[in-house]
Amino acid sequence: MDDQNKNLILATALSFLVILVWFLVFPPEEPVSDPNAPAQVAEQAGGDVALTPPAAITEAAPGAAPQATTSSTSNAPRLPIETPAVEGSISLLGGRIDDLSLKGYNETLEPDSPIVRLLSPVDQPGAYYALYGWAPAGALSFDDVPGANTVWSVEAGETLSVDTPVTLRWDSPSGLIFRRTIAIDEDFMFSIAQSVENPTETSQRMQPYGIIARHGEPETVNFFVLHEGVVAMADGGLIESDYDDMLDYDFVEREGARAEVTQIEENGWIGFTDKNWMTTLIPTPGQPFTSVAKYVASADIYQTETRLATQSIAAGQTVSVESHLFAGAKEWEAIRGYEKDLGIVGFIDSIDWGWFYFLTKPIFFVLHELNLLIGNMGVAIIVLTLLIKALLLPLAWKSYVSMARMKELQPQMEKLKEKAGDDRQKLQVAMMELYKKEKVNPAAGCLPILLQIPIFFSLYKVIFVTIELRHAPFFGPFQDLSAPDPTSIMNLFGLLPNAAPEPGSILALVFIGILPLLLGISMWLQQKLNPAPTDPTQAMIFAWLPWVFMFMLGTFASGLIVYWIANNVITFSQQYFIMRRHGYKPDVFGNITASFKKKKPTEDK
Repeated sequence: MDDQNKNLILATALSFLVILVWFLVFPPEEPVSDPNAPAQVAEQAGGDVALTPPAAITEAAPGAAPQATTSSTSNAPRLPIETPAVEGSISLLGGRIDDLSLKGYNETLEPDSPIVRLLSPVDQPGAYYALYGWAPAGALSFDDVPGANTVWSVEAGETLSVDTPVTLRWDSPSGLIFRRTIAIDEDFMFSIAQSVENPTETSQRMQPYGIIARHGEPETVNFFVLHEGVVAMADGGLIESDYDDMLDYDFVEREGARAEVTQIEENGWIGFTDKNWMTTLIPTPGQPFTSVAKYVASADIYQTETRLATQSIAAGQTVSVESHLFAGAKEWEAIRGYEKDLGIVGFIDSIDWGWFYFLTKPIFFVLHELNLLIGNMGVAIIVLTLLIKALLLPLAWKSYVSMARMKELQPQMEKLKEKAGDDRQKLQVAMMELYKKEKVNPAAGCLPILLQIPIFFSLYKVIFVTIELRHAPFFGPFQDLSAPDPTSIMNLFGLLPNAAPEPGSILALVFIGILPLLLGISMWLQQKLNPAPTDPTQAMIFAWLPWVFMFMLGTFASGLIVYWIANNVITFSQQYFIMRRHGYKPDVFGNITASFKKKKPTEDK
């Protein structure tokens, strides 16, 4: 086995060792939960409504929370939502934001594909919505505050748009007047202002809350490199829980459900994230609140909540609290803008950057800027590959120089092997003396390969999780760089209109597309810079490696295959040039022809 192949195997083993050590030394942080958080028994759901938060703690113990009734929203009056980015409606039953579609995103690349629907009412499958209200304290009961089944009236506005907020009103039997003003920007951020006017002669107390509820476990990509489920920020600490993790929460008596309760001192947010979409409750930065993630088994509801500080409303006084709701696509530019403009600490980390965030973040930034400059994501990936290879060139230069020097020492090494015979220790000592004398480091070739492995993983993460790669075109049949190669021999590699085999099927593993074929060829050519190993078993293994990788990676995102092809071509060029410069002329054509010649068995004479 030649030194380059040894270095490749060693680098691969070392990379997995590094990842394993990283996981053991820096395990993912467990969510901080406080089961003793100030909350009473949660109100029970009637089957199709999210649990309303419990009454705020009071000096006098309140009565049992009433049971929420089940009401269909199909006949409830609605207010339309219409902006450049979204469309939908608000149900006046509970004032729920439960109907939202994203105009800029279609479900598939088909011309007649519907736009993505993010939020749905409770009377539809996969209900998913945001709900705001007040939990009673003191002498108030749940009948005195707005909840899930309160029917609001419209006080101002007819359509929620960028320039026209809407105001809802509800007059409580206790004489209190509740208002909710909802505004939205040109992207995906709602502003929610809840106010209480107390025209009575008695001071009242209550606690504002926000809820995001999902009925039933949603469909997920369910891939290990991607987090889907609860995502939250708690005073600078990121919390992530999969939907399966929520089923294993400890049962918290005061919540009446399996729950994680976290007290936020100053800055935080909580919500649900999918691969490309997200909903997040965002209290105004700088104030304490209670963050809750829970699973209500009896109603099969996954729920996140924010509970702000209890408010005291004196007689004749009006109190208002403000918060935000993000509901939309996880666009890096929009999320970064919200983090900067609204002061939402760590909001950019709602995108799943992974363990190698110190690589994925800058890689994505450069890729994003290149795409803006060039206007083609596929070309941007190729240019990014050039930049990465240029950055690693000093290390690669030392690596390839070391390889060239090792090849120069090959005749001397063969002589040492003959002298040492079967004495491996004597051979190792002699080899180390030779390396020292000639000032050659045999491990120098490992470093560039070792560095490329986390870069490869990071780029794979970027291509897989960021929405900017979704439906990003390259050229011809390659109209979605986040999806596998759509070409196949079954559609004459894109010449016929019919689709390639379904990704994940057996046929898709066999009938691969153009890009995986080019990947296999580029890896095969890279091997031909060096003669095949003299050992027949090793030669056979390495001869098959490019084609095994070709089929293994055939179903990967086409953007990643583009990167790997470009990386192989650049690596081939660099290695060939450096070897030539140091007096070693790779016989690529000779190595190729030799691989097709059948070796004749040696005969004893």
